[in-house]
Amino acid sequence: MPPANTESAQYLDNPAEVDRFLDQISDVRELALDTEGASFHRFLDRIYLLQISTRERSAIIDPLPIGSPAKLGELLQGADVEVVFHDADYDLRLLHQDYGWHVTNIFDTRVAAQLLGIKSFGLAALLEQFFDVKLDKKHQRADWSMRPLTPDMREYAAQDTRYLLQLRDHMKSELERRGRWQWAREEFARLEGTRWEAEEQMEGFLRLKGARDLTRRELAVLREVANWRDTVAAELDRATFRVMGNEVLLELARRAPRSVSELSAIKGMPKGMVERGGADIVGAIRRGMEAPEADLPKFPRGQRWNKDRDFDDRVLRLKTVRDEAATRLELDPGVLCSRERLENVARSGAKSVQDLESVPELRRWQIEEMGPGFIAAM
Repeated sequence: MPPANTESAQYLDNPAEVDRFLDQISDVRELALDTEGASFHRFLDRIYLLQISTRERSAIIDPLPIGSPAKLGELLQGADVEVVFHDADYDLRLLHQDYGWHVTNIFDTRVAAQLLGIKSFGLAALLEQFFDVKLDKKHQRADWSMRPLTPDMREYAAQDTRYLLQLRDHMKSELERRGRWQWAREEFARLEGTRWEAEEQMEGFLRLKGARDLTRRELAVLREVANWRDTVAAELDRATFRVMGNEVLLELARRAPRSVSELSAIKGMPKGMVERGGADIVGAIRRGMEAPEADLPKFPRGQRWNKDRDFDDRVLRLKTVRDEAATRLELDPGVLCSRERLENVARSGAKSVQDLESVPELRRWQIEEMGPGFIAAM
């Protein structure tokens, strides 16, 4: 049956209203939170809405006219308030990027569902399964930076937190019943360290699908046209793929058109972009074609490990242990223990279960469930 909190969410877009609402809920010990960004539309993502639900009421805070709602930050960072998310990772990164907040005492219903072996762990699937509530997905890729928001956009946003506390209750009860609450607590504690950090392990253009098939000269062209696209996207505050698709960039790198007229022959090339920026695109291609040999980009060499001869065999034996445990626990094998963690175990040379505690990323609950089997397999 549906949860009790089905009141319409307040829409708060001035500081006095926001402070009043936050004062009224300042004594809660749990609240549900979600954010809306606009990465599908904007060059740089940020928070455009904050949705909050307590047991009795819900609100949507519009941060555009009010800036950072400091009192909300105090609530979220207080260890005595449990903050419930669904799929917290990106929300936590945005909250850190925009406001510098480090949320503590987290409950993530997506993580909980995975630890319970639920295969369809999206929010819509969970709400339909447990509450027979069907979420309307028509605003799934809405531009949340637009103002004013339509009434049905506000209602769509409010749905994301309205049922989360009741879903959390169900999930926690099931985790405790199945002896997995400590698993979840360990996972939730690790989420507290989530920060917005640069993910650039290599230059962005090298991460485009298909880039590895290009020559170094073609990569130089790709670098220049990708930099041009990023510059234009930043100026327009528009998602990069809305300026020019990745396939078009790759085709420019392969064919290296030398004139504006040749640009028009490239499949998928936006006509308006040829008219407005054709000369700049041709200039970027020329820079790539004329780059000195010594400056041509190349892919960084992957981290190499000195594998002993039976490394792959050890990983295979560990995988067998993992897969048998996954069957016993009725969990997805990747949720139980990823391939990367299995390789970390194989690489560790662990001789005892206690040694496994120093293996990077390996959880204590994973050691409890599989540790003896891992050591035997090693």
